[in-house]
Amino acid sequence: MAVTLADVAARARVSAATVSRVLSGNYPVAAGTRGRVLRAVEELAYVVNGPASALAAASSDLVGILVNDIADPFFGIIAGAVQTELSGAAQGGEKLAVVCNTGGSPERELTYLTLLQRQRAAAVVLTGSASEDAAHARALTAALARLADAGTRVVLCGRPTGVAAAAEATGAVSGESQGAEETREPGKTRGAGNTLGADEVPPRGPLTTLAFDNRGGARLLTAHLIGLGHRRIGCVAGPTGRTTTGERLAGHHAALAAYGIEDTPRRTVHGAYDRASGYDAAAELLRREAGLTAIVAANDTAALGVCAAVRDRGLRIPEDVSVAGFDDLPFSVDATPALTTVRLPLQEAGARAGRLAMGREEQPPGGLATLRAELIVRASTSVPCP
Repeated sequence: MAVTLADVAARARVSAATVSRVLSGNYPVAAGTRGRVLRAVEELAYVVNGPASALAAASSDLVGILVNDIADPFFGIIAGAVQTELSGAAQGGEKLAVVCNTGGSPERELTYLTLLQRQRAAAVVLTGSASEDAAHARALTAALARLADAGTRVVLCGRPTGVAAAAEATGAVSGESQGAEETREPGKTRGAGNTLGADEVPPRGPLTTLAFDNRGGARLLTAHLIGLGHRRIGCVAGPTGRTTTGERLAGHHAALAAYGIEDTPRRTVHGAYDRASGYDAAAELLRREAGLTAIVAANDTAALGVCAAVRDRGLRIPEDVSVAGFDDLPFSVDATPALTTVRLPLQEAGARAGRLAMGREEQPPGGLATLRAELIVRASTSVPCP
Protein backbone atom coordinates (compact mmCIF):
# COMPACT_ATOMS: atom_id res chain seq x y z
CA MET A 1 0.00 0.00 0.00
CA ALA A 2 1.31 3.43 -0.93
CA VAL A 3 2.44 5.69 1.90
CA THR A 4 0.18 8.73 2.27
CA LEU A 5 0.65 12.26 3.57
CA ALA A 6 -1.37 11.23 6.61
CA ASP A 7 1.08 8.40 7.35
CA VAL A 8 3.96 10.88 7.35
CA ALA A 9 2.02 13.25 9.58
CA ALA A 10 1.31 10.48 12.07
CA ARG A 11 4.96 9.38 12.16
CA ALA A 12 6.18 12.97 12.65
CA ARG A 13 3.39 13.77 15.16
CA VAL A 14 2.23 16.83 13.22
CA SER A 15 -0.76 17.74 11.09
CA ALA A 16 -1.03 16.85 7.41
CA ALA A 17 -1.02 20.59 6.66
CA THR A 18 2.35 20.95 8.40
CA VAL A 19 3.78 18.09 6.34
CA SER A 20 2.52 19.80 3.20
CA ARG A 21 4.13 23.09 4.22
CA VAL A 22 7.50 21.41 4.88
CA LEU A 23 7.47 19.60 1.55
CA SER A 24 6.40 22.63 -0.46
CA GLY A 25 9.03 24.83 1.16
CA ASN A 26 6.79 27.86 0.75
CA TYR A 27 5.94 28.40 4.43
CA PRO A 28 8.12 28.97 7.53
CA VAL A 29 8.29 25.88 9.78
CA ALA A 30 10.29 25.46 13.00
CA ALA A 31 13.61 23.66 12.45
CA GLY A 32 12.77 20.88 14.90
CA THR A 33 9.41 20.23 13.26
CA ARG A 34 10.92 20.33 9.79
CA GLY A 35 13.55 17.80 10.85
CA ARG A 36 10.92 15.39 12.22
CA VAL A 37 8.89 15.60 9.02
CA LEU A 38 11.89 14.99 6.76
CA ARG A 39 12.98 12.03 8.89
CA ALA A 40 9.50 10.56 8.61
CA VAL A 41 9.54 11.05 4.84
CA GLU A 42 12.84 9.18 4.60
CA GLU A 43 11.86 6.39 7.00
CA LEU A 44 8.58 5.73 5.20
CA ALA A 45 10.07 6.22 1.71
CA TYR A 46 7.27 8.67 0.99
CA VAL A 47 7.26 10.02 -2.55
CA VAL A 48 5.88 13.49 -3.18
CA ASN A 49 3.61 13.80 -6.19
CA GLY A 50 5.19 15.50 -9.21
CA PRO A 51 3.40 17.72 -11.70
CA ALA A 52 -0.36 17.61 -11.43
CA SER A 53 -0.70 16.50 -15.04
CA ALA A 54 1.17 13.31 -14.19
CA LEU A 55 -0.53 12.42 -10.91
CA ALA A 56 -2.71 9.65 -12.29
CA ALA A 57 0.07 7.39 -13.49
CA ALA A 58 3.65 7.15 -14.67
CA SER A 59 2.79 8.76 -17.96
CA SER A 60 4.96 11.86 -18.14
CA ASP A 61 7.20 12.56 -21.11
CA LEU A 62 10.34 12.21 -19.01
CA VAL A 63 12.88 9.36 -19.20
CA GLY A 64 15.77 9.29 -16.74
CA ILE A 65 19.17 7.96 -17.81
CA LEU A 66 21.54 7.31 -14.91
CA VAL A 67 25.28 7.26 -15.72
CA ASN A 68 28.40 7.11 -13.56
CA ASP A 69 30.31 9.74 -15.55
CA ILE A 70 28.87 11.47 -18.61
CA ALA A 71 32.40 12.57 -19.61
CA ASP A 72 33.39 8.92 -20.02
CA PRO A 73 32.81 7.83 -23.65
CA PHE A 74 31.45 4.48 -22.40
CA PHE A 75 28.46 6.24 -20.83
CA GLY A 76 28.25 8.98 -23.44
CA ILE A 77 27.80 6.45 -26.24
CA ILE A 78 25.09 4.53 -24.38
CA ALA A 79 23.22 7.67 -23.26
CA GLY A 80 23.40 9.17 -26.76
CA ALA A 81 21.97 6.01 -28.31
CA VAL A 82 19.14 5.93 -25.76
CA GLN A 83 18.28 9.56 -26.45
CA THR A 84 18.29 9.01 -30.21
CA GLU A 85 15.61 6.36 -29.81
CA LEU A 86 13.54 8.63 -27.55
CA SER A 87 13.61 11.50 -30.03
CA GLY A 88 13.13 9.25 -33.05
CA ALA A 89 9.68 8.08 -32.01
CA ALA A 90 6.57 8.81 -34.06
CA GLN A 91 5.14 12.32 -33.96
CA GLY A 92 3.73 12.98 -30.52
CA GLY A 93 5.50 10.00 -28.96
CA GLU A 94 8.84 11.65 -28.20
CA LYS A 95 10.19 11.65 -24.66
CA LEU A 96 12.46 14.08 -22.84
CA ALA A 97 15.75 12.46 -21.78
CA VAL A 98 17.19 13.64 -18.47
CA VAL A 99 20.77 12.43 -17.93
CA CYS A 100 21.63 12.03 -14.25
CA ASN A 101 25.36 11.93 -13.48
CA THR A 102 25.90 9.93 -10.28
CA GLY A 103 29.68 10.20 -10.15
CA GLY A 104 29.65 6.56 -9.05
CA SER A 105 27.95 7.51 -5.77
CA PRO A 106 25.41 4.91 -4.54
CA GLU A 107 23.67 7.58 -2.47
CA ARG A 108 23.28 9.92 -5.43
CA GLU A 109 21.94 7.04 -7.51
CA LEU A 110 19.15 6.45 -4.97
CA THR A 111 18.43 10.18 -4.78
CA TYR A 112 17.97 10.44 -8.53
CA LEU A 113 15.65 7.41 -8.56
CA THR A 114 13.49 9.04 -5.90
CA LEU A 115 13.40 12.32 -7.82
CA LEU A 116 12.44 10.49 -11.02
CA GLN A 117 9.65 8.69 -9.20
CA ARG A 118 8.33 12.01 -7.91
CA GLN A 119 8.21 13.24 -11.49
CA ARG A 120 6.34 10.08 -12.58
CA ALA A 121 9.01 9.24 -15.13
CA ALA A 122 7.77 7.09 -17.99
CA ALA A 123 11.00 5.07 -17.89
CA VAL A 124 14.37 4.86 -16.19
CA VAL A 125 17.55 3.48 -17.75
CA LEU A 126 20.40 2.59 -15.36
CA THR A 127 23.77 2.12 -17.03
CA GLY A 128 27.12 0.69 -16.00
CA SER A 129 28.24 -1.08 -12.86
CA ALA A 130 26.55 -1.22 -9.47
CA SER A 131 27.88 -1.06 -5.94
CA GLU A 132 28.46 -4.46 -4.33
CA ASP A 133 27.48 -3.10 -0.91
CA ALA A 134 24.64 -5.30 0.41
CA ALA A 135 22.79 -2.44 2.12
CA HIS A 136 22.82 -0.37 -1.05
CA ALA A 137 21.72 -3.39 -3.08
CA ARG A 138 18.64 -3.75 -0.87
CA ALA A 139 17.86 -0.04 -1.04
CA LEU A 140 18.27 -0.05 -4.82
CA THR A 141 16.03 -3.08 -5.18
CA ALA A 142 13.34 -1.34 -3.14
CA ALA A 143 13.65 1.87 -5.19
CA LEU A 144 13.36 -0.01 -8.48
CA ALA A 145 10.42 -1.99 -7.14
CA ARG A 146 8.57 1.24 -6.33
CA LEU A 147 9.22 2.57 -9.81
CA ALA A 148 8.18 -0.65 -11.53
CA ASP A 149 5.07 -1.06 -9.39
CA ALA A 150 4.03 2.48 -10.34
CA GLY A 151 4.22 1.52 -14.01
CA THR A 152 7.60 3.05 -14.84
CA ARG A 153 9.58 0.95 -17.29
CA VAL A 154 13.00 0.11 -15.84
CA VAL A 155 15.91 -0.94 -18.05
CA LEU A 156 19.29 -1.98 -16.66
CA CYS A 157 21.87 -1.48 -19.41
CA GLY A 158 25.36 -2.93 -18.93
CA ARG A 159 24.78 -3.72 -15.28
CA PRO A 160 26.21 -7.12 -14.32
CA THR A 161 25.30 -9.38 -11.44
CA GLY A 162 27.29 -10.52 -8.46
CA VAL A 163 24.95 -13.37 -7.60
CA ALA A 164 23.21 -15.04 -10.53
CA ALA A 165 21.54 -17.43 -8.10
CA ALA A 166 19.49 -14.57 -6.69
CA ALA A 167 17.94 -14.00 -10.10
CA GLU A 168 17.31 -17.69 -10.61
CA ALA A 169 15.63 -17.95 -7.22
CA THR A 170 13.11 -15.29 -8.24
CA GLY A 171 12.51 -16.73 -11.69
CA ALA A 172 14.19 -13.87 -13.57
CA VAL A 173 16.63 -16.32 -15.11
CA SER A 174 15.56 -19.82 -16.01
CA GLY A 175 18.28 -21.99 -17.45
CA GLU A 176 18.28 -21.98 -21.23
CA SER A 177 15.23 -19.74 -21.41
CA GLN A 178 17.31 -16.61 -20.82
CA GLY A 179 17.51 -15.71 -24.47
CA ALA A 180 21.05 -14.47 -23.82
CA GLU A 181 23.32 -13.51 -26.68
CA GLU A 182 26.46 -15.15 -25.36
CA THR A 183 30.20 -14.64 -25.75
CA ARG A 184 31.67 -17.53 -27.69
CA GLU A 185 35.20 -18.85 -27.93
CA PRO A 186 36.13 -20.91 -31.00
CA GLY A 187 34.58 -24.32 -30.53
CA LYS A 188 33.10 -23.44 -27.14
CA THR A 189 29.86 -22.01 -25.86
CA ARG A 190 29.26 -20.44 -22.49
CA GLY A 191 26.34 -18.62 -20.90
CA ALA A 192 26.15 -15.81 -18.39
CA GLY A 193 23.24 -14.76 -16.17
CA ASN A 194 23.27 -11.07 -15.36
CA THR A 195 20.73 -8.99 -13.46
CA LEU A 196 21.14 -6.50 -10.61
CA GLY A 197 24.07 -5.87 -8.29
CA ALA A 198 25.22 -8.22 -5.54
CA ASP A 199 22.44 -9.50 -3.26
CA GLU A 200 19.78 -7.76 -5.36
CA VAL A 201 16.50 -9.38 -6.30
CA PRO A 202 14.71 -8.15 -9.43
CA PRO A 203 11.65 -6.13 -8.41
CA ARG A 204 8.17 -6.71 -9.77
CA GLY A 205 6.92 -4.91 -12.83
CA PRO A 206 8.30 -4.05 -16.27
CA LEU A 207 12.04 -4.48 -15.66
CA THR A 208 14.51 -5.53 -18.37
CA THR A 209 18.23 -6.25 -18.12
CA LEU A 210 20.67 -5.83 -21.01
CA ALA A 211 23.94 -7.15 -19.58
CA PHE A 212 27.42 -7.21 -21.04
CA ASP A 213 29.41 -10.42 -20.76
CA ASN A 214 32.28 -8.74 -18.93
CA ARG A 215 33.55 -11.99 -17.49
CA GLY A 216 33.59 -13.77 -20.83
CA GLY A 217 35.24 -10.83 -22.56
CA ALA A 218 38.00 -10.58 -19.93
CA ARG A 219 38.63 -14.30 -20.19
CA LEU A 220 39.01 -14.02 -23.97
CA LEU A 221 41.45 -11.14 -23.58
CA THR A 222 43.72 -12.86 -21.07
CA ALA A 223 43.53 -16.11 -23.01
CA HIS A 224 44.71 -14.19 -26.09
CA LEU A 225 47.80 -12.99 -24.23
CA ILE A 226 48.50 -16.46 -22.88
CA GLY A 227 48.16 -17.85 -26.39
CA LEU A 228 50.87 -15.43 -27.52
CA GLY A 229 53.19 -16.90 -24.89
CA HIS A 230 52.78 -14.46 -21.98
CA ARG A 231 52.93 -15.93 -18.49
CA ARG A 232 53.74 -12.89 -16.35
CA ILE A 233 50.63 -10.76 -16.85
CA GLY A 234 49.79 -7.73 -14.72
CA CYS A 235 46.23 -6.51 -14.23
CA VAL A 236 45.11 -2.91 -13.74
CA ALA A 237 41.67 -3.66 -12.30
CA GLY A 238 38.83 -1.21 -11.80
CA PRO A 239 37.71 0.25 -8.46
CA THR A 240 36.93 -2.21 -5.69
CA GLY A 241 33.33 -2.76 -4.65
CA ARG A 242 31.91 -2.41 -8.18
CA THR A 243 30.20 -5.25 -10.02
CA THR A 244 31.90 -4.62 -13.36
CA THR A 245 35.30 -4.79 -11.69
CA GLY A 246 34.41 -8.11 -10.11
CA GLU A 247 33.13 -9.58 -13.37
CA ARG A 248 36.16 -8.59 -15.43
CA LEU A 249 38.62 -9.65 -12.74
CA ALA A 250 36.85 -13.01 -12.45
CA GLY A 251 37.26 -13.56 -16.19
CA HIS A 252 40.97 -12.72 -15.97
CA HIS A 253 41.44 -15.15 -13.09
CA ALA A 254 39.48 -17.86 -14.91
CA ALA A 255 41.80 -17.66 -17.93
CA LEU A 256 44.89 -17.87 -15.74
CA ALA A 257 43.48 -20.89 -13.93
CA ALA A 258 42.49 -22.62 -17.18
CA TYR A 259 46.12 -22.51 -18.32
CA GLY A 260 47.60 -23.39 -14.93
CA ILE A 261 49.22 -19.98 -14.40
CA GLU A 262 49.71 -18.84 -10.81
CA ASP A 263 47.46 -15.93 -9.87
CA THR A 264 49.54 -13.84 -7.50
CA PRO A 265 47.98 -10.81 -5.74
CA ARG A 266 51.03 -8.62 -6.42
CA ARG A 267 50.15 -8.68 -10.12
CA THR A 268 46.83 -6.89 -9.59
CA VAL A 269 46.38 -3.21 -8.70
CA HIS A 270 42.97 -1.53 -8.42
CA GLY A 271 42.16 2.00 -9.52
CA ALA A 272 39.56 4.25 -11.13
CA TYR A 273 38.56 3.95 -14.78
CA ASP A 274 40.73 6.87 -15.89
CA ARG A 275 44.12 7.54 -17.46
CA ALA A 276 45.83 8.78 -14.30
CA SER A 277 44.85 5.67 -12.36
CA GLY A 278 46.02 3.49 -15.22
CA TYR A 279 49.40 5.24 -15.19
CA ASP A 280 49.85 4.93 -11.42
CA ALA A 281 48.73 1.31 -11.32
CA ALA A 282 51.06 0.29 -14.16
CA ALA A 283 53.98 2.07 -12.50
CA GLU A 284 53.27 0.15 -9.31
CA LEU A 285 53.00 -3.17 -11.14
CA LEU A 286 56.34 -2.62 -12.90
CA ARG A 287 57.92 -1.60 -9.60
CA ARG A 288 56.72 -4.82 -8.00
CA GLU A 289 57.76 -7.04 -10.88
CA ALA A 290 59.99 -5.61 -13.59
CA GLY A 291 59.70 -8.82 -15.62
CA LEU A 292 56.05 -8.42 -16.54
CA THR A 293 55.56 -8.99 -20.27
CA ALA A 294 51.90 -7.91 -20.53
CA ILE A 295 49.36 -5.74 -18.72
CA VAL A 296 45.58 -5.84 -19.10
CA ALA A 297 43.71 -2.68 -18.13
CA ALA A 298 40.25 -2.16 -16.65
CA ASN A 299 39.16 -0.20 -19.71
CA ASP A 300 40.62 1.59 -22.73
CA THR A 301 41.04 4.90 -20.92
CA ALA A 302 43.10 3.28 -18.16
CA ALA A 303 45.06 1.46 -20.89
CA LEU A 304 46.24 4.81 -22.27
CA GLY A 305 47.74 5.56 -18.85
CA VAL A 306 49.34 2.11 -18.80
CA CYS A 307 50.96 2.80 -22.18
CA ALA A 308 52.36 6.10 -20.92
CA ALA A 309 53.82 4.47 -17.80
CA VAL A 310 55.43 1.72 -19.85
CA ARG A 311 57.05 4.22 -22.23
CA ASP A 312 58.25 6.46 -19.39
CA ARG A 313 60.29 3.51 -18.15
CA GLY A 314 62.02 3.15 -21.49
CA LEU A 315 60.04 0.07 -22.51
CA ARG A 316 58.53 -0.57 -25.92
CA ILE A 317 54.95 -1.58 -26.73
CA PRO A 318 54.43 -4.38 -27.63
CA GLU A 319 58.05 -5.60 -27.95
CA ASP A 320 58.80 -5.35 -24.21
CA VAL A 321 55.30 -5.13 -22.73
CA SER A 322 52.01 -5.91 -24.45
CA VAL A 323 49.07 -3.73 -23.35
CA ALA A 324 45.36 -4.44 -23.72
CA GLY A 325 42.22 -2.50 -22.81
CA PHE A 326 38.48 -3.13 -22.63
CA ASP A 327 35.33 -1.61 -24.22
CA ASP A 328 36.77 -0.64 -27.65
CA LEU A 329 36.08 3.06 -27.22
CA PRO A 330 36.41 5.19 -30.38
CA PHE A 331 39.96 6.38 -29.67
CA SER A 332 41.33 2.84 -29.24
CA VAL A 333 42.05 2.32 -32.91
CA ASP A 334 43.91 5.67 -33.07
CA ALA A 335 46.19 4.97 -30.09
CA THR A 336 49.87 4.35 -30.83
CA PRO A 337 50.10 1.45 -31.26
CA ALA A 338 46.45 0.67 -31.93
CA LEU A 339 44.97 -0.93 -28.82
CA THR A 340 44.02 -4.58 -28.50
CA THR A 341 40.75 -4.60 -26.55
CA VAL A 342 37.37 -6.21 -26.00
CA ARG A 343 34.52 -4.68 -27.97
CA LEU A 344 31.23 -4.19 -26.16
CA PRO A 345 28.18 -3.27 -28.29
CA LEU A 346 27.62 0.06 -26.54
CA GLN A 347 25.68 1.72 -29.35
CA GLU A 348 23.49 -1.34 -29.87
CA ALA A 349 22.84 -1.70 -26.15
CA GLY A 350 21.86 1.97 -25.75
CA ALA A 351 19.55 1.90 -28.77
CA ARG A 352 17.91 -1.27 -27.56
CA ALA A 353 17.50 0.18 -24.07
CA GLY A 354 15.84 3.21 -25.62
CA ARG A 355 13.36 1.08 -27.55
CA LEU A 356 12.56 -0.95 -24.45
CA ALA A 357 12.07 2.26 -22.46
CA MET A 358 9.63 3.46 -25.12
CA GLY A 359 7.79 0.13 -25.23
CA ARG A 360 8.75 -0.31 -28.89
CA GLU A 361 10.60 -3.58 -28.41
CA GLU A 362 9.46 -6.75 -26.69
CA GLN A 363 11.30 -7.86 -23.58
CA PRO A 364 13.77 -10.72 -24.11
CA PRO A 365 12.80 -14.10 -22.57
CA GLY A 366 12.92 -13.84 -18.80
CA GLY A 367 13.54 -10.09 -19.07
CA LEU A 368 17.26 -10.69 -19.63
CA ALA A 369 19.65 -10.54 -22.59
CA THR A 370 23.42 -10.86 -22.28
CA LEU A 371 25.17 -9.02 -25.09
CA ARG A 372 28.22 -10.62 -26.64
CA ALA A 373 31.76 -9.36 -26.10
CA GLU A 374 34.22 -9.57 -28.98
CA LEU A 375 38.01 -9.75 -28.86
CA ILE A 376 39.64 -7.10 -31.09
CA VAL A 377 43.32 -7.80 -31.75
CA ARG A 378 45.45 -4.82 -32.78
CA ALA A 379 49.10 -3.81 -32.69
CA SER A 380 49.54 -3.28 -28.90
CA THR A 381 49.92 -7.02 -28.22
CA SER A 382 52.41 -9.51 -29.64
CA VAL A 383 54.56 -12.47 -28.63
CA PRO A 384 56.96 -11.65 -25.78
CA CYS A 385 60.57 -10.97 -26.68
CA PRO A 386 62.91 -13.85 -25.82
